[in-house]
Amino acid sequence: MNREQMSRIAHAGHPIKSPIDDDSVRRLLEHGLPRGDERVLDLGCGGGEWLLRALTTHPKVHAAGVDISEEALEQARQEADRLGVRDRLELHQLAADSFSSPEPFDLVLSVGAAHAFGGLLPTLEAARKHLAPGGRVLIGDGIWERPPTPEAVEMLGDFADLATTVEQVVAAGWTPVHGHASTRQELDDYEWANWGSLAAWALDHPADPDSSEVLENAALRRTEWLRGYRGTFGFLCLILRRTAD
Repeated sequence: MNREQMSRIAHAGHPIKSPIDDDSVRRLLEHGLPRGDERVLDLGCGGGEWLLRALTTHPKVHAAGVDISEEALEQARQEADRLGVRDRLELHQLAADSFSSPEPFDLVLSVGAAHAFGGLLPTLEAARKHLAPGGRVLIGDGIWERPPTPEAVEMLGDFADLATTVEQVVAAGWTPVHGHASTRQELDDYEWANWGSLAAWALDHPADPDSSEVLENAALRRTEWLRGYRGTFGFLCLILRRTAD
């Protein structure tokens, strides 16, 4: 089973592909969309979950999503049709760092996709190129809540702690106007949902040729979480404005 198929199964019970619950998503979007009629761009939108929530809760918002996955974008199209917001959503299949638009955006999103740009600060630089004057960026990326083991860094990436991350962002010319550090409940719920969904799929499809592989993968990832980075890895979302446009 390829990685994209496995990810789709893993996130069946947690469509926001980050350790953030529905209420936190709602509050972040409220802070990111203060007028309610903004143009929104999601760089690395996946199945468009953030955009679809913005569109359904703000009927004057227009949105664009960029992702390399044809399957994820088709999922976004179908869900937008179902929700009746397809006329306000543009989707583009290409690498996020290749996207260009003649019109700037009031809110640029990139949550859990910093790897596509090479890290948090390069993601902010990419977002800045699309940002209207006075606009906002909603970015989400990992942090360390405690000093990590070398194995945790190898698994997840080389992050900084909360204070250092914010200091780096400020030094790059951004001012936080809102933020959310995922709670232990959000972090745990995300991991249980992912590896539990994979395991349940494998147990429900014992005759499938991928069943054993998926069950083994679920067990491996669960152990990596419990033994490797639970209590060490955290997740931070920031809403930012340029300190000086």
